[in-house]
Amino acid sequence: MPGGAAGDWMAVHVTWSLGVGRMPLVCVPGYQRTMAAYADFQHNFDRVFGADWPVVLVDLTGRGRSADRANKRQYVSTVDAHELQQVCAALGIGRAVFLGQGYGGQTIMALAARAPLLVAGAVLIDAGPVSDPRGLVRLRNNLRELEGQRSAAGLRNMFRRILATDYPGLQDGMLDVLAARTHCLDDKGRVHALFDGHLIRMLEAFEHDDVLVAQWPLFNALSHTPLMMMRTQLTEQLRREVFEEMMRRRRDADAYIIEGQASPALLNSTADVAPVAEFMRQVLAGGQRAAVQPALSAAP
Repeated sequence: MPGGAAGDWMAVHVTWSLGVGRMPLVCVPGYQRTMAAYADFQHNFDRVFGADWPVVLVDLTGRGRSADRANKRQYVSTVDAHELQQVCAALGIGRAVFLGQGYGGQTIMALAARAPLLVAGAVLIDAGPVSDPRGLVRLRNNLRELEGQRSAAGLRNMFRRILATDYPGLQDGMLDVLAARTHCLDDKGRVHALFDGHLIRMLEAFEHDDVLVAQWPLFNALSHTPLMMMRTQLTEQLRREVFEEMMRRRRDADAYIIEGQASPALLNSTADVAPVAEFMRQVLAGGQRAAVQPALSAAP
């Protein structure tokens, strides 16, 4: 599907059918991730929501099956938001609920600033007006190490070591499934990332002790719409104090902690998907349920 700039195009997957009166849920993955991040979510959402409701998955430009950008300077959330708006227009979507993890959530904030009538509701997971530089540095270093692997065994072992920290207790087989969502091996056994390598280079300037400026005006662009904010307990993408400030500014919003996981949230249980399904029901009904304020003492 065409994107914004000439030669750019985005891969889109739609389950069930779009149509009048069927406002979809549009899922936007994180920085270097693909729509595969929502594979388990989609199955659980169908089970919990209890209807053949349309869910739209996208690969942002430069990720997954979408084209890499010709102009590397356009790997920014505002351009991705513009292209997401174009995708919705091409699909005939005039209103939608958007779910985004990390960078995907920041893209949704930029979309709300650009096209507020398009965003009927938003679910932000480990996403806020500022990213944690510690998480950006770790992501860059991990991706660099993975880039240097030259064998299937080396890639598997390194992924297991990295992901075991983010998902303690998860079996090796599932860790291997997660690894396959961002990297693959060619027929010669060489490692390939499922995203444009320039995305790694864009992280080179960050250091652990950087102080990044929070873009609260972008967060405030969601002030017109129902909002759910979720944070994984072990995330390095969104600081706890930023999440708490987001809740303070949006006391009407739902808030939820996903325990025992880091970014991205796996969304592989009905317990973690059920709040999203309930939020969707409330948006469709024209309201938003009372905010759920979790006990944050359990979060780091």
